[in-house]
Amino acid sequence: MSRFEIVLVAALGVVWIPGLLELSEVWSDVEYASHGFLVPFVALWAATAHRERLAELAPHPVPGGLYWIGLSLVAYLIALLVGSATLIGLIAVASVAVVVLGLRGVEWMRTLTFPLAYLLFMVPLPSGWVTPLIVRLQILVSEVAVWILQAAGVPVYREGNVLELPAGATLFVAEACSGITSLITLIPIGVFIAYFTESRWSRRLVLVAAVVPIALAGNLLRVLLTVEVAIWGDVEMAIEGPLHEWAGVATYVLGCLCLLATGALMRHFWPEPILSNEPRAS
Repeated sequence: MSRFEIVLVAALGVVWIPGLLELSEVWSDVEYASHGFLVPFVALWAATAHRERLAELAPHPVPGGLYWIGLSLVAYLIALLVGSATLIGLIAVASVAVVVLGLRGVEWMRTLTFPLAYLLFMVPLPSGWVTPLIVRLQILVSEVAVWILQAAGVPVYREGNVLELPAGATLFVAEACSGITSLITLIPIGVFIAYFTESRWSRRLVLVAAVVPIALAGNLLRVLLTVEVAIWGDVEMAIEGPLHEWAGVATYVLGCLCLLATGALMRHFWPEPILSNEPRAS
């Protein structure tokens, strides 16, 4: 990088401190947005995978690049005034893309398409979008859990997303058990795995789509185990304390392992065809 580019990027980094603080506040407060802290580092790592290609590309800044960078700063200031974390996040991603385009050119932008697009996962989703989904998932998980438990002979009944247990105890299927956190945080992992382990879009889409049943099944298992602990142990022990917290962590880890297993099974039962002009392994 030239001295001018270093100074410009450093200055932009300082200017963006208030916006990044706004984003980090949401990432800290909202459980399903906590992965936002890691997304920029994952995107940066993904960009280093293209370092050999980037080394071959001579910079060809687009005409008016500094103008577009200045325009992105104006949009950023407006987003700060509006106070929307979603808007700030979108403009942050757009600003990074504009800087790459303005300083390095179209070929750099094209080479870094995946890392730049991956940054979108750090953008906090509007609560107006997520809240209705949480409610639907809570009802769905409650319905399926009760159906499974009743089929197994456990006398459990449902009132909305409140489960009525034997002996009159009740269990509330909370937001954390809806599966929304696993669903939203596993999608970036699925996209990352699909991009770096698969070469065909059809296979990538299948792997990413597998996140939905994996996330929902994992949280359904968590609810079933919570109900069993509440019935045979204690309701407070089932919904509070280290056991409940570790159940959430275990559900997430299990989801990641299931994603990796899905990719392995897909490569075994649905192998990619070897093209005639590709060297075959001896």
